[in-house]
Amino acid sequence: MLLKIHDKNPQMRLIKRAAQVLGEGGIVVYPTDTAYGMGCDLFNKRGIEKIYEIKRRIQTQPFSFICADLSDISNYAVVTNYAYKIMKRLLPGPYTFILGASRLVPKILLPKRKEVGIRIPDNEVCLSLVREFGGPIISTTVKVPEGEILTDPEIIEEKFGHSVDLVIDGGILSPELSTVVSLVGDIPEIIREGKGSPDVF
Repeated sequence: MLLKIHDKNPQMRLIKRAAQVLGEGGIVVYPTDTAYGMGCDLFNKRGIEKIYEIKRRIQTQPFSFICADLSDISNYAVVTNYAYKIMKRLLPGPYTFILGASRLVPKILLPKRKEVGIRIPDNEVCLSLVREFGGPIISTTVKVPEGEILTDPEIIEEKFGHSVDLVIDGGILSPELSTVVSLVGDIPEIIREGKGSPDVF
């Protein structure tokens, strides 16, 4: 199902509908400030397993997840004072921050190291969805098996509509990835350069 939601002023009745799909164990494709993400409730083990199947990804490659705000992040990760200051300055934004995981994070997301990737994208549809749902949602970029990032929601519906429960149409996006930064040590470590400038660290 394709659900068109205004990218700047999301209609709350439609956001509630999408949040309900997540609450019922569904998988949703949604826009972020980089590319379209595919996700489900952080605590939906079957949903996470299904996303691994859809993405043809092995479970030693963990997914990141999206939180609603900084206070939400502190429930799922170990946030030092310096990490908090960096995230407060740059979020919402096109960054994925790697942090030590708290005990609340499901084991399926912690295959080897006890670390998690967390995002707060600068996208009103995405943030409205996470807030309305009331908990973190899994985030993995929507790509075809060959690696191409899909940016058109109608094409995403065509290719993945049979596998997911809902595709949110938030417009056509630029095919970009987030910049991944580890805040586990004493200084920020750039893991992957993407849309977010690495020069701010």
